[in-house]
Amino acid sequence: MPAPYPKQQMHRIRYTRLTPESIQQKLAAASAGPIEHPPLSAALAGQSLRIVTSSLALEYRFNSPTELVLREDNQEPVKAGYGALELNHVVFFSHMLPGTQRGLNVILDRRSHLATVFEVWFSGYTDNREAQRLIHYGYIDRPGVPPPTARHHITNRLEGKGFYWKQDNGVESLEFYPSVLSSSFVELTRTGGELTFCAPSDFIQIDDSTYIYSRVECEFSGTLTLYVLDLFTVAQVGVRLGFNENDALEYTLFRGKGEITGQLATFEKFGDKGENIGAGRPAPKRKGERMVYRPLLQHPPMTPEEVVAAAKKKTILFNPEEAMAGNRPPLATALVGKQFTLRYDHGPAWEYRFDEARKLRWRKSGETAWREEVYEAYEAADNLFVFGHLRTGTQPQESAIVVLDLTNTLTTCVDAHMGTEYMGNEVTQNIIFGVIEAPGLIAPRYHRHKFTDELVGHAVTWNYSGGLTSMHVYSSPRSSSWTIFLPDGAGGLQWSSPCNYVKLRDDCYLFSWIEEACNGSQGTIVYNTRTMHDVGFGFYVDHTHLSFNVIGAHARNAGRYDVKKYYGPKA
Repeated sequence: MPAPYPKQQMHRIRYTRLTPESIQQKLAAASAGPIEHPPLSAALAGQSLRIVTSSLALEYRFNSPTELVLREDNQEPVKAGYGALELNHVVFFSHMLPGTQRGLNVILDRRSHLATVFEVWFSGYTDNREAQRLIHYGYIDRPGVPPPTARHHITNRLEGKGFYWKQDNGVESLEFYPSVLSSSFVELTRTGGELTFCAPSDFIQIDDSTYIYSRVECEFSGTLTLYVLDLFTVAQVGVRLGFNENDALEYTLFRGKGEITGQLATFEKFGDKGENIGAGRPAPKRKGERMVYRPLLQHPPMTPEEVVAAAKKKTILFNPEEAMAGNRPPLATALVGKQFTLRYDHGPAWEYRFDEARKLRWRKSGETAWREEVYEAYEAADNLFVFGHLRTGTQPQESAIVVLDLTNTLTTCVDAHMGTEYMGNEVTQNIIFGVIEAPGLIAPRYHRHKFTDELVGHAVTWNYSGGLTSMHVYSSPRSSSWTIFLPDGAGGLQWSSPCNYVKLRDDCYLFSWIEEACNGSQGTIVYNTRTMHDVGFGFYVDHTHLSFNVIGAHARNAGRYDVKKYYGPKA
């Protein structure tokens, strides 16, 4: 039976919850080898080799370029189809074990005689379609030659890099490595090139120019992507294994050529090569277990009724102890005593009176009764203010985050309410542009703040308070990702969301995101590129409370990826 929405519509792409029996049936075709592939290498045909790792002993005989026999840990030999590809001194081959949901992907380094084995399997987690993996480091056993002491190993040497890849099957993607635990990617061909997705990832060093990368699209399709990449030539060979949106098996070998789109700054201590990532953490409780961000398990979707109940239970406004508010600028008082009409194009007009530093009144234009709210306002740039408030008594709960650009007599409003057709606790927002009307002000007829792609490709770190720092990667015109740093300064877990970018001035931008299919919260900041400071507001609800709080952080430029050229109309 298909599961309800939370497991099946990550970022609104629907996936069926497959049973172990249906997965077993679909994998039957894989026993003959990869279903799709470029011309295969015959480098292993006619050879035999023994691979030794700390937990596996694999004896292979390669009968042909497409058939092998495997004896694993002295068990009965098994015949299977396989496919091999070469990249310089590395041979990569992949096969599934007939009658099982398990397979092996092997990287052979012919220079060092080292081998790394990715054991993969399905039906090992709550969502059966999610591929699982366990990495085995070892070597190629050569009679009469002592085993090498070195092994391939995890690394941070790829951290910060970005790539454009085009595979021989026509698939194009952008991939970003701002973390040592995770990666983000935009599928330019498979999913339309609009959204950024995140997945737990492995980064393994073979030598100074050759690496292994893998990801599993946990909380999404469950697909494994694994490849060897060469930085000298920006080439890749690898495998994609999983089930697509139509539940069809994808077991594809590919070659690819690419471009390096950029290199972000990294923040570990100098000399840290990332070979001990995760050292000191508790041992995995299950085979292949690792750190994975599973937002819908941590933040179960709520019904509209549950949202109303949570807001009645407790509503928190402008909590100064909020972790993301630690580096907010001083409260602005320059609006006190002023009155404006904010008139938005093809939309509403609201009147505001700022009675005190934290109290205002508002009404829709034409109404007689005023409504009083608690608000806070901040000066994000010279004579440019951002203020926010809830609209008390609205159901679903509404909020407004408003930019007042008094120099240019312009206003932008992020008009939002709690709830979407998918989740009661997910925010819906509408960004609207307009002008400020007041005695003595001349409102422009045509000039407005506007949506922009000027931030696309940039990466910025944000320090909200002493112990909380994240990095935004503005990876596409319609989406971005964020990375939470580990204690040693390395990039940790990531997630992504749809977003909007608005240009307010040459030195000032509004950035607003919804943590879609996650905790549902809205974040909106005004980012001043001169002061490297932001300020804004977050709108969020869980089962314990509803909150509308300030966001304030200090920024550092972390670099940029040259990716804007990959977006836009295809014709």
